[in-house]
Amino acid sequence: MKFILIFGPQAVGKMTVGHELEKITSLKLFHNHQTIELLHPYFGFGPEMWRLANLFRKEIFEQMSKSNSPGYMFTYVWGFDLTTDWEFVGQICDIFESKGHEVCFVELEADIKERLARNKSPHRLHHKPTKRDIERSEKELIRTVENHRLNSLPGEISRENYIRIQTSNRTPEETALVIEERFQL
Repeated sequence: MKFILIFGPQAVGKMTVGHELEKITSLKLFHNHQTIELLHPYFGFGPEMWRLANLFRKEIFEQMSKSNSPGYMFTYVWGFDLTTDWEFVGQICDIFESKGHEVCFVELEADIKERLARNKSPHRLHHKPTKRDIERSEKELIRTVENHRLNSLPGEISRENYIRIQTSNRTPEETALVIEERFQL
């Protein structure tokens, strides 16, 4: 089994690329907003929502790791300046690698102008109701750029199964093909 962790800042194209990968591989996408959208109506973006989202995700990953599926993908906004995010990624990797599965890292990056445009895309808004308040969503996107580092530094990720892709001038289909080829999906 292969587990593909697709990470990068908001609106870089993680979910959209994951949907394209679903079309050309046998992998199934579990995008981070599936747990956020489930819990947000009850807890907003407060600490209880994030605690529960991470618990649900870990339980889902445990079940995935025990399945006979060829593989899964998960999208994540990884704050490289946040110890808790590093720990969470480590826990995800341990769940799959402890069962002999291959974990592949896909880091996506795009410039802020492109990300702000993508933040309003119909595909994104369809799958992520909490992003439909465009003003709030844009403020959050800009706030995280100012307060966190959402792409890795050169050499920071030393895994063999790692690729970094600039998506500003690539279609989601093109990006998916690069990933498929790199990891022989």
